[in-house]
Amino acid sequence: MGQAMSWAVLLAAIGSGLLGGFFFAFSNTVMAGLGRIDAPSGVAAMQAINVVVQNPLFFLAFFGVPLISAILAATALFGTAQPGALWILCGAVLIVAGMFGVTVAANVPMNEALAGMDPASPAAADYWTVYLDRWTMWNHVRTVACLAAALAFTLAYRAMP
Repeated sequence: MGQAMSWAVLLAAIGSGLLGGFFFAFSNTVMAGLGRIDAPSGVAAMQAINVVVQNPLFFLAFFGVPLISAILAATALFGTAQPGALWILCGAVLIVAGMFGVTVAANVPMNEALAGMDPASPAAADYWTVYLDRWTMWNHVRTVACLAAALAFTLAYRAMP
């Protein structure tokens, strides 16, 4: 179990870092770029991105990292005396609540609202200004949560024998 646990923690650290990098790139380039173009083009582009992002490779990371993290957390709860257990718990909470929970509660509902809009409509233009700010703010939260989880899992991995 020790070797499998080490590999799972390492995978959680790498996956968390990968997701953090993905969200970081969105916050600092994609959303900033979309904010510089006219609303109908920005809305249409984001609608297309929100369709394309739903692919097996992204879903593997998006659903797999929280799943591995939750399993690791359950394992750590039953062995809190093991080296790195508290870091595992921290990483799992950050990924499950700070990335997955925020996505489900904040980003996805905004994406769904945007998906139902005609990009050329005045309603879409009005929503776009709100969407850009709010969506990006919650994406910053996901970025920080993922990168902090990567750090926590890395510290847990380093603490393991």
